[in-house]
Amino acid sequence: MSIEYERTFRVRHYECDAYEDAFYTSYLRYTQETAMDASTSLGFGGDWYAEQGTIWLVRDTEIEYLHPLRYGDSVVVKTWVENVRMVMSKRAYELRLSDTGQVIARAATDWAYLDIKTGKPTRIPDEFTQLFLTTGGDGSNNARERFPEPPAPKGRVFKQHRRVGWRDVDPAQHVNNTVYLAYAEDCAVEAAMGVGWPPERMRAEGVWLVARKHRIEYRQSAVLADELEVATWVSGAEPGRLLRHYTITRVSDGAVLARARAELACVDPGTRQPKPMPDALCRALSE
Repeated sequence: MSIEYERTFRVRHYECDAYEDAFYTSYLRYTQETAMDASTSLGFGGDWYAEQGTIWLVRDTEIEYLHPLRYGDSVVVKTWVENVRMVMSKRAYELRLSDTGQVIARAATDWAYLDIKTGKPTRIPDEFTQLFLTTGGDGSNNARERFPEPPAPKGRVFKQHRRVGWRDVDPAQHVNNTVYLAYAEDCAVEAAMGVGWPPERMRAEGVWLVARKHRIEYRQSAVLADELEVATWVSGAEPGRLLRHYTITRVSDGAVLARARAELACVDPGTRQPKPMPDALCRALSE
């Protein structure tokens, strides 16, 4: 049994895209803030971690979107610790609309517990386990599911180069985990534009691609002024869905900092109802 914690957020206008849906990064920011507050509520706040010389960093995140969040929506984020295993802990989340109770997203994050000085994993204190898991943890559900190996690109690989800016860096002195998803989204939009399908054309033809799931694996941290290459390609394109894969690489040494994948569906931008993807769009993205 785990201790649950809830926090409510109101979707603000600047957190929404051109279709008035909340950016996918907004969902992740809500979960991150809720996790931090949940820790603080049990006595593990910023001062406690500073005294210990430790920090939590995200290693893997998976989120499923069930219903879009719109401007003005009030969303309740519930979180609980699912397991604690040596130097890693998995935290789960449920997001629901406050007025109807409708579940609009589910997520899970694997957090690594690190020593700040060495940057290496360190054992999670027993007191953490005892407080967050009221049973003290029973070892169940402890296996970490490996990130799915992406297929080799069979068609076009779109690459975007960018430099880490000051706005991307968080108090841990590296690129915040939510920003990698923003990098991936930007790259995907430019990739579609590069094959003749900018958002204006999609809107005119009554189609839009929305994410049903995101999975992100964080391998190393990017820091201020790093030059990055974001690459993306498509697999499994079908009339109603496709998979888009991403790698984020540091140019200076070729290190892969993060990998991501998105399960995308085609919808009507007005009604948000599923619809078949036009053959021309499907071909353009997969060729």
